[in-house]
Amino acid sequence: MATHPTTAPDGLRCLVTGAGGYIGGRLVPELLDAGHQVRCLARTPANLRDHPWAGRAEVVRGDVTDAESLRPALRDVDVAYYLVHSMSSGRDFEATDRRAAHTFAQEARAAGVRRIVYLGGLTPRDIPDPELSPHLRSRAEVGRILLESGVPTTVLRAAVVIGSGSASFEMLRYLTERLPVMVTPSWVASRVQPIAVRDVLRYLVGSARMPDDVNRAFDIGGPDILTYREMMFRYAQVAGLRQRLILPVPMLTPGLSSQWIGLVTPVPAALARPLAESLRYEVVCAEHDITAHVPDPPGTPISFDRALSLALQRVRDAQVTTRWSSASLPGAPSDPLPTDPDWAGGSLYTDERERTVAADPQSLWRVIEGVGGENGWYSFPLAWAVRGWFDRLLGGVGLRRGRRDAERLRVGDALDFWRVEEIERGSLLRLRAEMRLPGLAWLEMYAEQDDAGRTRYRQRALFHPRGLAGQLYWWSVAPFHAVVFGGMARSITRTAEKGGPGTRAAKDPAATPEPATTPGTASGPSSARRPSGGTS
Repeated sequence: MATHPTTAPDGLRCLVTGAGGYIGGRLVPELLDAGHQVRCLARTPANLRDHPWAGRAEVVRGDVTDAESLRPALRDVDVAYYLVHSMSSGRDFEATDRRAAHTFAQEARAAGVRRIVYLGGLTPRDIPDPELSPHLRSRAEVGRILLESGVPTTVLRAAVVIGSGSASFEMLRYLTERLPVMVTPSWVASRVQPIAVRDVLRYLVGSARMPDDVNRAFDIGGPDILTYREMMFRYAQVAGLRQRLILPVPMLTPGLSSQWIGLVTPVPAALARPLAESLRYEVVCAEHDITAHVPDPPGTPISFDRALSLALQRVRDAQVTTRWSSASLPGAPSDPLPTDPDWAGGSLYTDERERTVAADPQSLWRVIEGVGGENGWYSFPLAWAVRGWFDRLLGGVGLRRGRRDAERLRVGDALDFWRVEEIERGSLLRLRAEMRLPGLAWLEMYAEQDDAGRTRYRQRALFHPRGLAGQLYWWSVAPFHAVVFGGMARSITRTAEKGGPGTRAAKDPAATPEPATTPGTASGPSSARRPSGGTS
């Protein structure tokens, strides 16, 4: 994947790190549409190949912590966008972020890059950095490292980003829709200045052309300053929900809050914790100097209500281009499937199923590509649900990530507690497990034709155990494979024979309440109506 787009005569050469993430995946087409050449840095280039813009951008393999891989990536680059950071609660994530920023800064300076642009976090004015949450402290430190790199740098500092698929939006959305009455942490009273993702992208693109003597941070935010409590009330109004009753209590710490958020929303606790910690502070813009270099057109920055309407419309129309789950979570397995039939890397257990299908391969493929999310996994729903809840209790992602798109998958997409590792359109879907397991697991589904012209469905589950725990795990669940995997194969083929899954994802998952059994819930499920909003 090394094509170069046609650009305007004055187009810049831009490198985008984090192009597989929520912001990066949306920034790339914006830069291309602005007439710039774009090169994307990715640890796994194949994960970007199915993006709509993939044929217009160059993709190179590399890692921001690896200087050797950065050198060719930064060669002949005018503007380098730094959009990577750890949203992990692990002990060493600050050191990893620090090391990555130093490496990137040094290599950018050596390559003669004209500007670095970094999207960081908005920090409170009256709290010293050492007293900030680890997440905000690390974001601030990365910004300082880049500003001191010797390369003119623009640091954009944003608080809550509102857009379809953003972690902040989905956290707000699910909390409000699922809990009409809730006991909440005291941080719901903290003032926040949210910003629409469209405005974030506009400032990022505009920052590419800042004068060479500009080397500073800019606060960016929307026109509204709200408490999180007010944000939930406003969301309920925009989405057409009944008024919510919110009862804040001081004893819910960020740790407890993150577990609560992880139980009620699709956002796992590992990602919810830094978000909850950030909300403890008042994060309001101290200035709006960005307009001296990137003027605000009429109607911008976009209001909070308008940003919500646009995001809800995208969700309703199934046009969410990137989600918070687009990037792999820290600690998730990423090893590729061993492809050697005589693989000698240790035990590799398999469960294989095969069935003849009285339908054409295209009908079978539509069912295969539509698995997960609202359609479920076509076998023993209770078993899948229990496995999802168990994964959440262990700190995993569970089943609530759902799908980015109701009908189409692309390499790198999160799919419940799987991630799409490979697609051969019309014939193969390979998923890699991101659930908590004592080993590595994959699930493959094939739509094939045999020599007699009959359609055949082939399914293969693979597990590479890690130590004795992995061995015990495999043999403990093996007796249930006939029910889970056998039932899955039967149901998928029957669904294909009946013409497919029908109107897939007709329901909005957030509008399908679940029993609220978590701390902080004082009432039953919500009866949310279909949200409506903007047109894009």
